[in-house]
Amino acid sequence: MSATVSITPDEIRRRVAELGDWFHNIDLDGVQTAPNHFLGDYPSCKWRMFESSIPADLTGKTALDIGCNAGFYSIQLKRRGAARVVGIDSDPDYLNQARFAAQVSRKEIDFRLMDIYRVSELEERFDIVLFMGVLYHLRHPLLALDLLNEYVVKDMLVFQSLLRGSSEVAPLNENYPFAETDVFNQCGFPVMHFVEHCYSDDPTNWWIPNRACVEAMLRSSGFEIVSRPEDETYICKRKQQHG
Repeated sequence: MSATVSITPDEIRRRVAELGDWFHNIDLDGVQTAPNHFLGDYPSCKWRMFESSIPADLTGKTALDIGCNAGFYSIQLKRRGAARVVGIDSDPDYLNQARFAAQVSRKEIDFRLMDIYRVSELEERFDIVLFMGVLYHLRHPLLALDLLNEYVVKDMLVFQSLLRGSSEVAPLNENYPFAETDVFNQCGFPVMHFVEHCYSDDPTNWWIPNRACVEAMLRSSGFEIVSRPEDETYICKRKQQHG
């Protein structure tokens, strides 16, 4: 795939239609891939909420976009000058969209078919790792965070998850006696909601945390929360190897 290929607007529209339903609305030389997205201009509207927390100049940096979907965030990182961007996803249809979006955007990005549980196969740590909108689609979410810390995050983790339940964070002790039960009923206690069947018409929405839970999980996996630029997004630093 060449990053310099010029494609006509009619050809772009045809290929966008051929590649199926898009979850990412990306502007491809004036052609919108998902103009009627139920979340609006998504994920551009999300990106604007936290983009200032990522260095504007990524020259010489490497980046990994986990669950890259159609590649919106991968393209944004490349536009900031990242030396190399790798995007992984477990859905080949999304990767086909991502490769086409990168081609039209004239950006060289390495897209690979891979799920989160195989990130050790990358055999590389990245300066910036994006883990956006993935956690709640996983049957083993804490394992995924542990693997990120152990194998791929070198410095910065940009994390985002759907959150439900209480937005409070209760001050908790490090330990409680076995007889203590009231603490679990506190509004700000870390809770992960399990979805047995379906949520928002999506059977892959398995685990949805509240705010206290997602923050506790990040810390438990060895990440330090640096900032929270918007309700669902966290900028983290790799503090230690888990365990």
